[in-house]
Amino acid sequence: MSKLSHYDESGSPRMVDVTEKPPTRRTARARAFVRIRPEILARLPENPKGDPLEVARLAGIMAAKKTAELIPLCHPLPITHADVTVQIEDAGVRIETSVATTAPTGVEMEALTAASVAALTVYDMVKALDKSIEITGIHLLEKTGGKSGSWRRERESD
Repeated sequence: MSKLSHYDESGSPRMVDVTEKPPTRRTARARAFVRIRPEILARLPENPKGDPLEVARLAGIMAAKKTAELIPLCHPLPITHADVTVQIEDAGVRIETSVATTAPTGVEMEALTAASVAALTVYDMVKALDKSIEITGIHLLEKTGGKSGSWRRERESD
């Protein structure tokens, strides 16, 4: 197992120096799931706050662009693509994100942040109808590019 790169020799947290790494195309996809009771799901189209799924989609895109402001040691990256899809399923709302850049470091945190914030936004938009909503299954699905190459989750679950 590699050493954790966000710590120096004495164990203090540090921002990794990527100055010498060449910029390459890097992508990442992530997922989150928002468990919502079926009777609440059926009421989403009549939500008085507006379409919660569209608001969540936009919030996720905005979050991807602001990840370095939220996660202390993340590098600010020039995001060249960010997309969030939201889909109603029987047990809730599935959120999938994709982010791309050409930079010296990857966009996994941006994809995960987009999924997390989109899920939180669904909760915020629907909480007046039900406080028992659960956000589950936030995880990376895939990443490409960089020194470590491509990685893909073998089993894409919630």
